[in-house]
Amino acid sequence: MDAERAATVARLAALHAEVEGIVESSRDANLDDECDPEGATVAFERQRVAALEAEARAHLAAIDAAEARLAGGAYGVCDDCGGPIGAERLEALPTTTRCVACAAR
Repeated sequence: MDAERAATVARLAALHAEVEGIVESSRDANLDDECDPEGATVAFERQRVAALEAEARAHLAAIDAAEARLAGGAYGVCDDCGGPIGAERLEALPTTTRCVACAAR
């Protein structure tokens, strides 16, 4: 999970830099989202990067929660049924909170 955390933190930093670049490049421009076709493109890019940033933050929170479960002895236990989560599933999705059977429902 340490590698996953590091990759997610690096992704957040890159996305933050991308947002700063978009803001900086449009700072002196007079872009009107409704009337200027370029304004709509800038707005779309801002929203796209904001959505990716929100997704990365959610993933980081999931990593934190998985690490807390690991420290508390609850890692690998399904939140729904209380049964074990298979090792293969945990390897593929280390932040998962549900076993295959419960996730399929």
